[in-house]
Amino acid sequence: MTIKVKCPQCGKETEYSEKNPWRPFCCERCKIIDLGAWANGDYVIAGKPIEGDDDLDISSESLAKGKLHSKEKISR
Repeated sequence: MTIKVKCPQCGKETEYSEKNPWRPFCCERCKIIDLGAWANGDYVIAGKPIEGDDDLDISSESLAKGKLHSKEKISR
């Protein structure tokens, strides 16, 4: 039994199997368009942003010790 799915990019019905190297897309073009949209920031995954690099201590001392940690001190 062959599974048919709609291409997430263009909506064309396509076969979802090893015969289709671009699955779930119908062709390489649709796959590249979708990748470009992700790279351009057109798609966003909902949720709280993760800690950015600006919050990390990357001083030469920390790097020499192999330890990266948050610059903010945790109050206990």
